[in-house]
Amino acid sequence: MPSWGIIGTGDISDRVVADLIEVKGRIAGVWGRTAERASAFAARHGIAFSTSDRSALLGRGDIDTVYIATPADTHTSIALEALDAGKHVLVEKPIATSASDAELLFARAAAAERFLMEAMWMRFNPLHVELIDRIRRGELGAVRSVRGSFGTPFFPRPGKERPEDGGSILRDRGIYPVTLAHWFLGEPDAVHAYGVISDGVDLAGHATLEHGSGAFAQLAWSGVEFLDLSAAVSGERGWITLDPMFWAGGDARVHAGSVDRIFRAPERIRHPRIGNGYGPMLEAVSAAIESGLREHPWHDAHTTIAITRTLDRILTDIASESR
Repeated sequence: MPSWGIIGTGDISDRVVADLIEVKGRIAGVWGRTAERASAFAARHGIAFSTSDRSALLGRGDIDTVYIATPADTHTSIALEALDAGKHVLVEKPIATSASDAELLFARAAAAERFLMEAMWMRFNPLHVELIDRIRRGELGAVRSVRGSFGTPFFPRPGKERPEDGGSILRDRGIYPVTLAHWFLGEPDAVHAYGVISDGVDLAGHATLEHGSGAFAQLAWSGVEFLDLSAAVSGERGWITLDPMFWAGGDARVHAGSVDRIFRAPERIRHPRIGNGYGPMLEAVSAAIESGLREHPWHDAHTTIAITRTLDRILTDIASESR
């Protein structure tokens, strides 16, 4: 099991570290913006070493892997520091605020022969693992459409509404439906998006991702209102609905098979969430690193860069429509 260093002391780090402890992860140190924040975080989780000096954390020989959960605009620079220090890296989503930065990170990781992954925990959720397997085995036939939305009228963590911190509701919440669409349809041929931009930050939006085959995805995200928090994947033989909150939940309904299953009594799938839901991802990352992998095949460089490129295209389209 890798020995971890934690970079960032916000609420998401609290939740991830709690799950890391549950899966028997070793945590050797934590960095925070101030010594007081780092010390308080360490005390909450029983971590022996805390510091506000990142080089002190990255220089420790008892840390081989770091988890980064800082404002999005710092992900690239801090991940590069960690890779240059010889550490494996798990970066909170979004891995970067542009596809070019994501490409830079994976190129640096490859050169350093170190593991790098965006912390897209949804991909490792047992519900999503089962659904992806069933859909890829042809249970729905060819997938023709994906829909998904994530909208709540509040900012869960500081920085999501500040342009100086790389604030973006699309990159914070819209990334989940975009990622879902990429799983089943791949990178789109065309993007049509509309949104609300205030002081340089996208606060809400919706997009249609179109494919030459005629398949499409309809997606929405918001930080100023509630949107339906479910999602669906539809194909030639039926559809699957993921109950709210689709990115983190454990319940889905499969409308496929017989006429009865499609229209009257869909199959229910349930995977109760354990802890905060990050455990499966943390175990998968640890196993990949121990096996000598430098990317995880479920969320590798190609996938991550393609998703980031689609996020870039959506924001570009929104900006052009806002002029």
